[in-house]
Amino acid sequence: MKPETGNLFDVAGPTGPDERFDTLIDRTGLRIERIISTGQASPEGFWYDSPHEEWVLLIAGAAALEFETPSEDIVRPHMMQPGDYVRIPAHCRHRVAWTDAGEPTFWLAVHYERA
Repeated sequence: MKPETGNLFDVAGPTGPDERFDTLIDRTGLRIERIISTGQASPEGFWYDSPHEEWVLLIAGAAALEFETPSEDIVRPHMMQPGDYVRIPAHCRHRVAWTDAGEPTFWLAVHYERA
């Protein structure tokens, strides 16, 4: 078996106005993907609600996530810069408030089932 290599910053291939999602590993109970954002945000009123745990690392660029907090009336943005990560528990409703429109934002997202 031959090792697979690549570069997280290589953006060769199709591009468009939407975020780019590239699956790097997909196994039972585990998916690792690279996401490239170029100014996108979640649609107003939209919340991700995944049945899986998620660990997200912001590699380059900048962004803000919002988490729905039932005990608070205000949803506060969680600002992210390169090197910042967040573990999102299953069914923790969240959304992307904004991503940097001036430069690409690179994410590494690990989706996994909790043991």
